[in-house]
Amino acid sequence: MVTGRAGYQSDGMRVIHRSGFPMTDEIIIETRGLTKEFNGFVAVGGVDLQVRRGHIHALIGPNGAGKTTFFNLLTKFLVPTRGKIFFEGIDITSASPAELARRGIVRSFQMSAVFPHMTVLDNVRVGLQRTLGTSFHFWKPVSSLRILDSNAMELLESVDLASFAQRVAVELPYGRKRALEIATTLAMDPQLMLLDEPTQGMSHEDVGRITALIRKVAQNRTVLMVEHNMSVVSTIADRITVLQRGQVIADGSYADVSKDPLVMEAYMGSADSEFASTHSSTH
Repeated sequence: MVTGRAGYQSDGMRVIHRSGFPMTDEIIIETRGLTKEFNGFVAVGGVDLQVRRGHIHALIGPNGAGKTTFFNLLTKFLVPTRGKIFFEGIDITSASPAELARRGIVRSFQMSAVFPHMTVLDNVRVGLQRTLGTSFHFWKPVSSLRILDSNAMELLESVDLASFAQRVAVELPYGRKRALEIATTLAMDPQLMLLDEPTQGMSHEDVGRITALIRKVAQNRTVLMVEHNMSVVSTIADRITVLQRGQVIADGSYADVSKDPLVMEAYMGSADSEFASTHSSTH
C-alpha cells in the first residue's frame, strides 16, 4: 500500500483516506499512470491524479508542461499510450467522447466555442436539447425548442446574460462569449466540468466576472481547469496539481504548492513567472 503526498493511500484497487475508509464516493475522476508519447517524445508521463467531488481543481504548469495534452486524454481527443482513467470508479479509458458526455463529463475550450450566428438564447436551448432526448435532431425547427425557454433563461440569469438573450452570439464581447460557453456547458447538466484556460485573453474586469462565475457554478458540481492566471488559481482552487515536462511535480493547496522548491524552479525565468509574484503579493 502506497501513501501519497496528501496523506491518502492506495492499495492498487481503491483509494483509502488516512482514516482507513474508502474514498470511492469522494473521488470523481482519477488517472493512474496516464501516459502519452508522440514518436518517442513523452508529452504526458505517468500522471496519477485524483479530483475530489465538489472541488475546483486547478492544473497548472509552465508552457509546454503537457496540460492541454492531459485534457485531450481525459476527453478522448487523444488515445493514451499507457495508463487508465476512472470516472466514479468506472474504467473509461476506452470510452468514446459521446459516452463521456452521457456520463456527465463536459469540456470547454481555450477559444470560445459557441454558435456565432445564433442568438444567445438559442445557443443555450441547443445545449438543453438532451433533457428532451432530442440531442441529435438538428433538422427540427428552432420553434420546437420553445418549451426550453424557461430553463434557458434561468441559465442565462445565472451567468448574468439574461439581458443579452436576443443578441446574436457573434456580437458579444469576448468575456461574455466565455460566459455563454459556460452557460451552454451547464445546459448539459455536467457532473464534471473541464475548463481549458477559461480566462485567457480577458480584460481584468472580465477575469473577475468569470472567476466569480466559476466559483458560483462549482457549488453544485466539480470543476477541473487548466489556468495560467495565478491570481485566479489562488482565489478559487481547492487543490492544485502542477505539471512540468508531462509529470506531476507538486499537488496540494495553493499555500503548499506555492512554497514547493520544484514549483518555484519550474516557473522562475519563464513567461509564467507571475506565479512567484502572485505568491509574494498574497503574503
